[in-house]
Amino acid sequence: MSISPAPSTEPAEPASLPDVGTGVYWVRVALDVPLPGLFDYRAEGPLRVGTRVIVPFGRRKLVGVVAETADTPVIEARLVKPVEQVLDDLPPLPDDWLRLARFAAQYYQRPLGEVMLPTLPASLRKVSAYQGKRSAGGPVKRSDARQGAKPVPVQPAPVPVLNAAQQAAAQAICELQGHKTVLLHGITGSGKTEVYLRAAQQALAQGRQVLFLVPEINLTPQLERSLRSRLAAIAEPHALAVLHSGLAEGERLRAWLRAQRGEARILLGTRLAIFTPMPELGLVIVDEEHDASYKQQEGLRYSARDLAVWRAHDLRIPVVLGSATPSLESWHHAQNGHYLKLSLTHRARDAELPSVRLVDTRRLAMQQGFSPHLITAMQERLERGEQCLVFLNRRGYAPVLACSSCGWVSQCTRCTAYTVLHRGRGGRNALHCHHCGYRAPVPRACPDCGDQDLRPMGRGTQRVEEHLAEEFPQARIARIDADSTRLKGSAEALFAKVHAGEVDILVGTQMVAKGHDFANLGLVGVLNSDSMLFAQDFRAPERLFAQLMQVAGRAGRHVKGGQVIIQTDYPEQPVYQAITRHDYAGFAEYALAEREAVGLPPYAYQALLTAESRELRIALDFLSLAREVAQGEPQWFPMLDALNLYDPVPLRVVRVANIERAQLLVESASRPALQGFLAAWMQALPQLAAEKRVRWQLEVDPLEI
Repeated sequence: MSISPAPSTEPAEPASLPDVGTGVYWVRVALDVPLPGLFDYRAEGPLRVGTRVIVPFGRRKLVGVVAETADTPVIEARLVKPVEQVLDDLPPLPDDWLRLARFAAQYYQRPLGEVMLPTLPASLRKVSAYQGKRSAGGPVKRSDARQGAKPVPVQPAPVPVLNAAQQAAAQAICELQGHKTVLLHGITGSGKTEVYLRAAQQALAQGRQVLFLVPEINLTPQLERSLRSRLAAIAEPHALAVLHSGLAEGERLRAWLRAQRGEARILLGTRLAIFTPMPELGLVIVDEEHDASYKQQEGLRYSARDLAVWRAHDLRIPVVLGSATPSLESWHHAQNGHYLKLSLTHRARDAELPSVRLVDTRRLAMQQGFSPHLITAMQERLERGEQCLVFLNRRGYAPVLACSSCGWVSQCTRCTAYTVLHRGRGGRNALHCHHCGYRAPVPRACPDCGDQDLRPMGRGTQRVEEHLAEEFPQARIARIDADSTRLKGSAEALFAKVHAGEVDILVGTQMVAKGHDFANLGLVGVLNSDSMLFAQDFRAPERLFAQLMQVAGRAGRHVKGGQVIIQTDYPEQPVYQAITRHDYAGFAEYALAEREAVGLPPYAYQALLTAESRELRIALDFLSLAREVAQGEPQWFPMLDALNLYDPVPLRVVRVANIERAQLLVESASRPALQGFLAAWMQALPQLAAEKRVRWQLEVDPLEI
């Protein structure tokens, strides 16, 4: 067995087969292992690229994908091990899927096997699923494609009449020929979903499949209902498949198979769905395209939105990116004419945008984080029979527990972070670390001075819920956050109660901020948004604006006079001023001018090298050595003049689970120069990491620095 060079990013042409008379065929297999390149094996017969096989790898057996065929192996033929089993329960993976995997591997600087295998359903890449089976009939059966989770029940709904702007946008998309990236910029409540549905109907009527991406699992149920009810006239309801990480293994496999076989005409899914084979794909839709959830933060750190654009370009089909607050990268592309921009500037139901009021809290007497203005406004809305939403993007009861006598604070023993106070049932309170998962009981007295007067500092959603129950004892209150929705189906059940009018006050985190159409919501109150204003990450203002615009858009969609109250110590900040005007274009112009002045994305391209070790010094030493290697080998890196390699620095949260972390940023105004540098740099990094005994990760286009 030997490692061959990394594959080209161009579609692989099948190599000529060796002399058939020899009965030996050489294949290069992609495996899910942290090593570069492909692995040589011999086969008893010719194999097509894309075929899944079981091969020996050291003392293990692994499922791999044939990525290339060859005339001869790289090393001596007698040393090359044989393919143990050819998995023929599925046809070879299609050429367009292989092209997508190759591009992702090349662009994100990962071994091809670490791209291909993890994107497949688990049972298709487990050796144990095929042990004892020498032919078809492993984990995949024909009946699997016809079975699945019970469809979400729907009622036949009347088709809304599109307004002029919606009609123009839908028509423009339907008339597209070949590839085009469309940025659908529509204010909250402008009816972007209706435009998506009309474009999807057109694609289905032409016999094509549709891939519909959403950023979060909890957005899929309501979209599933809309798709089943509205598209049933063209495609039977069972022609819709849903794919996300919350599914059981068997459910995911069945959805993947139905899409791969062309039986599912519409695939609704989160970011991983971008890698699903779809033989007749004709349209890709990316809703809330700005959302950071489209970026994978472990393993292959890909952007599903960016891969959607590449996949559509490769297949020469349209892709629609929709958002009320597009990413600055997408807006920049649209402004430059690279994307087709379509705008929806008015709400679809003739409802007005909510008024936005900034409450200056610097000189106000606050009660548990609430201003008198917000409490009064909530009381008025409740008396009118309307619902209120209190938005606080911080779960738990309080961010920290503190001793007022000596200054002790609840600190995670494994991380450089505070533990968050959570209230449990029956008074079983606990301290949780949201970084490593560490949990500890609440101490009865201060561990340092013994004082029993320990107090929660700050507020999380649990504490806000508790205070509102005291302030409005007659109101029905529900909390939706990561803690209250841990069980499968719990988020959908809570949202159903809100939609059914069984909730008067909803307390929630970012889970409630986007995509939900609350019919009776009149008021949104925003707490503690200032914490994002001065974050170290240059993207923080963009995220804050998007977050506030999204949650503000929940108000007044079906009731008159919707209102948003944002409590802040900094009402003069440009982010807040733009929010009061619902002025995304103005904010984007201001933010892009700032980034251009200092050379930040989208006017530059970045990669982030992260190192982890038990000692911070070792992680920093590795990064420093990696920087020195790049700067000291001009023959390897002729493009160095076009790059900036910054000094290694510790992460803001340096230690997580007793592992110290540091990072090094690489930046360039030229994407080809950055990619060329990274490809050369990756040849040296594995050996340096082995010498220093550090774990490392290279992330291209990082969203958090």
